[in-house]
Amino acid sequence: MKTLDQIAAELQGYDPLALSATAVNEFLARMVEPVQHTENVGIFDALGRVLAEDLISPLNVPPHDNSAMDGFAFAGDQLATGGTLKLKVVGTALAGRAWRGPVHAGECLKVMTGAIMPEGLDTVVPQELVTLQQMGSTEFISIQAGMLTAGDNRRLLGEDIQKGQAALRKGSILSPAGLGLIASLGIGQVRVWRKLRVAYFSTGDEILSLGESPREGAVYDSNRYTIFGLLSRLGVEIIDLGVVPDQPELLEAAFRRAAHLSDVIITSGGVSVGEADHTKAMMKKLSSHPNGNSGVAFWRIAMRPGRPMAVGRIARDSDSTHDLGSTAVLFGLPGNPVAVIVTFLAFVRPALLQMMGSTEKPLPLLKASSVELIRKKPGRTEYQRGIVSAGSNGSLQVKITGNQGSGVLSSVTAANGLIVLHHDQGNVAIGEQIDVMMFDGVI
Repeated sequence: MKTLDQIAAELQGYDPLALSATAVNEFLARMVEPVQHTENVGIFDALGRVLAEDLISPLNVPPHDNSAMDGFAFAGDQLATGGTLKLKVVGTALAGRAWRGPVHAGECLKVMTGAIMPEGLDTVVPQELVTLQQMGSTEFISIQAGMLTAGDNRRLLGEDIQKGQAALRKGSILSPAGLGLIASLGIGQVRVWRKLRVAYFSTGDEILSLGESPREGAVYDSNRYTIFGLLSRLGVEIIDLGVVPDQPELLEAAFRRAAHLSDVIITSGGVSVGEADHTKAMMKKLSSHPNGNSGVAFWRIAMRPGRPMAVGRIARDSDSTHDLGSTAVLFGLPGNPVAVIVTFLAFVRPALLQMMGSTEKPLPLLKASSVELIRKKPGRTEYQRGIVSAGSNGSLQVKITGNQGSGVLSSVTAANGLIVLHHDQGNVAIGEQIDVMMFDGVI
C-alpha cells in the first residue's frame, strides 16, 4: 500500500492548493483498494452486489435450436427454387414439447415461439406471411418468393451463452437483467464481494438534528440525509453516526468508532483549507500511525462548487472486525449541501465503486445543446445543476436551474443532471454542445 506522499509524487503537477478534478480522481484511484472478503448470496439478495468471480455457464443458452416466433418450420433449402413454395402441414410443435415425428421434403411443422426445431428443419416463416389452404383434413401453406431466406427466425443452440463461457465477469454489478440471466442458467447462488461498510457523520456546533428545537445561528442537518440517499443507491452497508459537535473529545470518539466499524469514513464540514478547527486537527492526529500507511491530505480543488476536501486513511484499533484492514479511508467533504452532492458524485462514488470490487466503467456523459449563455472561466471544473429535455427536433437540450449557489439545495431537486464544464472550458454559447452527468439511478 502506497503512502499519500508516494501517490502525490506519481501525479504530474500535483498541487494540493490548486488540484484539478482529473488529478483528484487519479489520486483516489491509486489510494483506494478493493475489499478482500467474499460471500455467497441467493439470487434474491444479489441485486446491486459485485461478482467476486467469473460466472461460468453450466449449460448452453438456449439449450437447443428453437423457433424465434409463431409460424411454420421447414427445411430452408427448398427456397432455392425461387418460386412460390407450397408445403403440407404435418403437425404442431409446442414450446417445451419436442416433436418426435418425421418432416419430409414438401412438408412443414406448425411451431410456437420457443419450440424445439426438429432435426433437418432450419427455417421458420411467420404465420402472417403465409397463405393457408384447407384441402379436406389436410392443411397447406404457400410462401411467396423473396419473403425470407434459409435460416430465418431460428435461434441456435448456445447462441446467447455457450456452456463453459463466462456469462458474467468478475467485477460486474448485478442488475435486474443480470439476475434473470443467472436464473436462466439454473444457478441460485453467486459469490460476491462483501458489502463495503461506510460510516458517516456531520460536524459543527451550528448543526441541529431533526427533533431539536430551532436556535439562533443554527441550521438543520441536511447532509446526513443526502449522504444516506447517495450511499443507499450504491448498496453499501451504512453506519450513521449522527451529528458531532466541534469538540475534540467528541470528535475523537466519533472518528475512532467510525474507523473501528467501517472501511470508509465520510464527514461533512470542517475541512476548509486554512481553517483551524478541531475536525481538521483530529483528522491529522488520528492519521498519524507508525505503519506509515495512514495520513490525510487537505485539498483546494479547482472546481465549483466544492473546493475544500480532505482525503486519506485513518488508523484503526487492532481489535477491529477481522475483515477490515489496518486503516479506514477518509473522505472529508465540504459543509455546503450542494458541494456535498457534487464532490460525492465526482470523486467519492467512483472511489467507492472501486473499493466494492466493481470493474465497470463510469456512465458516459451525455451531450446536450445549451439553451442559454453560460459564463465560465477556464482553470476550474464547474458542475451546474441542469434540466435536460428533448428539443423540438428531438435532440437533447439543457438549461440551468437558476441560482447556482452551493447552499441552494432546491436547485438540485429541480434538476435531472449536472452540467459538467471542464477545466479548460470557457463561456458556453447558446446552441453549443456540452456534457451532462444524468442523475437517474445515481442520486
